[in-house]
Amino acid sequence: MKIAIMGYGTIGSGVMEVLNTNRDVIAGRVGEPIEVKAVLDLRDFEGDPVQPLVVHDYMDIVNDDEIVMVVETMGGVEPAYTFVRAMLEKGKAVTTSNKALVADRGAELLRIASANGTNFMFEASVGGGIPIIRTLLACLTGDVIEEITGIVNGTTNYMMTKMTREGSDFDAVLKEAQEKGYAEKDPTADVEGYDACRKIAILTSIIAGAQVDYEDIPTEGISAIEPEDILYAKKMNRVIKLLADSKAYGDTYACRVAPFMIAEGHPLYAVNDVFNAVFVKGNMLGESMYYGSGAGSLPTASAVVGDLVRMAKHLDRVIPIEWKEQAITLADEKEQTYAHFVRCEGTDKAAIEAAFSVEEYVDAGIYGETGFVTPKMTEREFDERCARLGEGVFLKRIRLS
Repeated sequence: MKIAIMGYGTIGSGVMEVLNTNRDVIAGRVGEPIEVKAVLDLRDFEGDPVQPLVVHDYMDIVNDDEIVMVVETMGGVEPAYTFVRAMLEKGKAVTTSNKALVADRGAELLRIASANGTNFMFEASVGGGIPIIRTLLACLTGDVIEEITGIVNGTTNYMMTKMTREGSDFDAVLKEAQEKGYAEKDPTADVEGYDACRKIAILTSIIAGAQVDYEDIPTEGISAIEPEDILYAKKMNRVIKLLADSKAYGDTYACRVAPFMIAEGHPLYAVNDVFNAVFVKGNMLGESMYYGSGAGSLPTASAVVGDLVRMAKHLDRVIPIEWKEQAITLADEKEQTYAHFVRCEGTDKAAIEAAFSVEEYVDAGIYGETGFVTPKMTEREFDERCARLGEGVFLKRIRLS
């Protein structure tokens, strides 16, 4: 069975490695071997064993009737969208690890695939090697999913783990993450939460069966987290994690990506380093969690190859995935309710208590400021109370989970 790989970078080369290493096992599960016939890339890879397979024009793959499945690991929306659409319109099944493409055009590509009697799959677009998408689509279809909360970005989780363990500041940990290959040269998508935002948009779209626009999700990253925040968290027996959160809210969902202080008993408390985990709550199942390698060449490639095997066994049948193109309106972000940890300039507790009800004060030994925890309140109420503190008093807030 002939396939093509579009984009021969970290993930694309990983797919080739998985297919070669597990060739016999995969052939047994499919019923015949899977062979890579073409690799689309701008580079030639001179001296590499893949060189004879390299093509530079995606139409070479479109027009090759022997190629029945295509892997897209290029990243970004364009030209990936144009290439993937052409493959689907030709009746070729496609799997992708590209969360930007899936978040932006997933519903449309599913419709195009179905109209052409083929499949579009994207397990590797969220959580790397964690099979969370197939779990939601195939295993939990008897449940109403009430909550999905995840650590879905390995870069930021590695950085927060290092800052917690060593007390390092953001810039120092980011530099180290870049040196180790955990962070890109331009880390904006990771550290500002955009990557996690697209992933929770995909997961929410799946459980909603309709398009969730990632641009509608309030998103904060970890770039403003300071060593002082870590000290306060430790005093409270909590850790700070970048969470992507989606909760059922009436007939829609309330979504957010932000740093949260999570307590010791929380299922995500001990998820450290580059690992990812997704916590799911169903109305019948109750609570469950899915944990594993959330990034890296082989874990992500493993998820891609899993899609290939499934598509190979269903070449003559469309696997239905409900994801309508019509966008849903998310709940008003100002109505979301949280308890908050707050840092203020100065030590005037009377002024603080004139603005906020205080659940507890937190003393982390930081001179010239006061930390405290609020009761649960809406985002709108928090903003109103914060305004009462006066200019220059409010320093920072981190939500509690």
